[in-house]
Amino acid sequence: MRHISRYFLGLAMAMTLVLAAQAGPRLDRIMENKVIRVGTPGDYRPFAIKSDKGGYEGHDIDVMEAMAKGLGVKVEYVPTSWPNLMNDLLADKFDVAVGGITRNVARISKAAMLPGYASFGKVALVRKDEASKYKSVDDLNQASVRVIKNPGGTNEIFVQENLKQAHVSTHGKNAEIPALIAEGKGDVMITETYEALHYSKADPRLAAIFIDAPLTPKSQLGFMLPVDDADYVRVMEFAWDLVDERDTLDQAEDRWLK
Repeated sequence: MRHISRYFLGLAMAMTLVLAAQAGPRLDRIMENKVIRVGTPGDYRPFAIKSDKGGYEGHDIDVMEAMAKGLGVKVEYVPTSWPNLMNDLLADKFDVAVGGITRNVARISKAAMLPGYASFGKVALVRKDEASKYKSVDDLNQASVRVIKNPGGTNEIFVQENLKQAHVSTHGKNAEIPALIAEGKGDVMITETYEALHYSKADPRLAAIFIDAPLTPKSQLGFMLPVDDADYVRVMEFAWDLVDERDTLDQAEDRWLK
């Protein structure tokens, strides 16, 4: 136990030294104000969802709160949307974006992303009594199939590129789409592994399909950061490593993703 205590004390001292020796303008502002601004659409279970109590909850929220505690700052949540996520980040409306954000070249070409977590692929959420109809993308890509998509994210891109023959409509609130599918107002929602599993468990009318053989190669999610302060990015990478060493990532995974 003494050895473990010395180890974590060393990590804490290292964090202090990093903050003192490497402080760029964004990092300076965060540490001076003792606040880190976290942007999230807040509509993607189980990673970040606005709760009935007015706050946010989910895997990414637990991890972000732990990172902020390690930095010695408080979290201020800033609402955003998938279509505006990157623009809001680049416009300095928040310091980090969370909430089930796919790591990809398009995003990393404009922003930094912390290490990937929660490996997933694109899957479909459908009504359980119709699940056997859909064996492939071709089965989804039919004029008789009503697809409801949320704007601004990689799910929309998949729909636009692969389901051009389907009847596609857009609904601005991602968290409301599963209920629309269950009620028969649409047939298919393209989403990712964990969201589909969450809603299929929550609503017996729904089924998550293509789970074992996703429609796309697997990707990972990640927290997204602006690249205007290299010192800030390095400190956030350290804060991520710290919560990993303290098993916070495992605890969040156990609570939200299993």
